[in-house]
This record gives sequence, structure tokens and C-alpha cells, in this order.
Amino acid sequence: MNKTYEKYYVPAQSPWPIVGAVALFLIAFGAGNYVNEVTKQQPGFGGYMLAAGFVVLIFMLFGWFKNVIDESMSGLYSAQMDRSFRQGMSWFILSEVMFFMAFFGALFYGRVIALNWLSGGSNNAMTFEILWPGFEAMWPLLKTPGGIETQAMPATGLPLINTAILVISSITLHFAHTGLEQNKRSQLKLMLLVTLLLGATFLSLQVYEYIHAYRDLGLTLASGFYGNTFFLLTGFHGMHVTLGAIILLFVFFRVLKGHFTPEKHFAFQAAAWYWHFVDVVWLCLYVFVYVI
Repeated sequence: MNKTYEKYYVPAQSPWPIVGAVALFLIAFGAGNYVNEVTKQQPGFGGYMLAAGFVVLIFMLFGWFKNVIDESMSGLYSAQMDRSFRQGMSWFILSEVMFFMAFFGALFYGRVIALNWLSGGSNNAMTFEILWPGFEAMWPLLKTPGGIETQAMPATGLPLINTAILVISSITLHFAHTGLEQNKRSQLKLMLLVTLLLGATFLSLQVYEYIHAYRDLGLTLASGFYGNTFFLLTGFHGMHVTLGAIILLFVFFRVLKGHFTPEKHFAFQAAAWYWHFVDVVWLCLYVFVYVI
């Protein structure tokens, strides 16, 4: 009996995974050194390594995306390949969920366990007097053991505005997706462009928020546990918004070139999954970092 096998495209060896690994190493090593330099107020090379990592990462994205787009438009992908892409994107988003869960876990540990322990809970009265005499369990911690004082970032103002911006961007992206599925190209282009502009606005306001935190509130990476968790959570989220915006920008350029059909548009769908995931993370971050 003859069997019909579905083709499965296997790409040639690619340099992009190695380039991506180098970019992530530079980002991780540079960010660690930069945080340490800012905390200790010592100049160093961490910031330069961090910037170099982002440059290499963007270079990798351009090169790798170009290869994948060329392969897709050449008709090399099959239905099985499409299922593989979906599984890969699903596992990638799950890994990102675990990434943020680690930071939310650190925040939970510090606020619920460490604060109680430092204030003399669990029969640690003697430790409390030795480590931090006069410590008062409250959140946010606005004073470090070294005497550095800061102010808390309020939940209203810029954070609330940015929350509304991201929620609206998810809605506009949904309408863009609907336009693609219904073959309404004008709606697709307009709503996708609006989503990109909202993402850019969010990032611009976050930069302004950081300037306000450093200049007016004294909220820096040297502000103890509160400052560390605030900038790590919001900073890593901002990095993910940046990556999501870059991906959507590639998708937008492809839309302008006439790519994607109502039946075949997983690249668009994957970008939308990622953007909606980033929005959900921000909602959790807003509640646990700004509100509670």
C-alpha cells in the first residue's frame, strides 16, 4: 500500500542561534554589572555591555526574521511545520511566564517572609536587634539600613496611564487580527499602526517615569529591596514590550508588502500572542508593585 508523506522543511545550519546566545550573554552580564555599578555608584563597563547586547540582539532579529520570512514566502512550510511553530511559540511564552514568576516570587518572599523575619517574627527577636535595630515592618521599605531614604512610586499618574495604554493596545491589536481574518486590509493596517504607536507611547512614558523616580523621588537601584524589585520588574517588562514592539514592527512591514492571508498568518498570530502576554504581565505587575 502506498503511503503519502507530508513534506517537512529542515533548514540549513544557521549562525543566528549562536548570535542570539552571544546577545543574551552580553545583556545578562552587562545588566548584572550595571546594577552593581549603580548601586555602589562606581563607574564601569556594565552599561556598555548591556547596550552592545541589545545591538547584537536587534541584529540577530533582523537576520533571523529575514530568513524565516523568505522561507515562508517560498512555500517551504507545511501544515506540520505550522503546528511546530505553534508548539514552539507556546513553550516560549510558558518559559517567559516562569521568568516573571521568579521575580514575583522574590517580591512575595521579601514582603511576606523577609519583612516578618527582620521585624523579629518567628522568634528572631535577637536577630532583629542585631541586624536592623528599630526596624519596622512596612511596605514599601522607604529606608535602607545604610540610611538611604526614598519615596514610593504612586499607583496613579503615569503608571495608571500606561496601564490604560497597554489595555487599549491589546484591543486595537485584536481588531487588527479581526481585520486580517475578514480580509479587511485597511482595518488591519490602521489598527496595527495604532497598536505600535501605543506601544511606543508606553515606552516613552516609562522612560519619563524612571527620570521622575531618580530625580524627584530618590527612587533608584540603591534604594534597597523596594528599589531593586521596582526597577527589575518594570525594567524587564519594558524590555519585553520593546521586543514585542519590534516583532509587531516586522509584522507591520510585512502587512504593507501584502503578506498574510485570512487562512495563513501564524507570524501575525504569534506576535499577537506575545503582545497580549506582555499586557497581562503588566496588569499583574501594576497590582503587586504599584497598588498593593
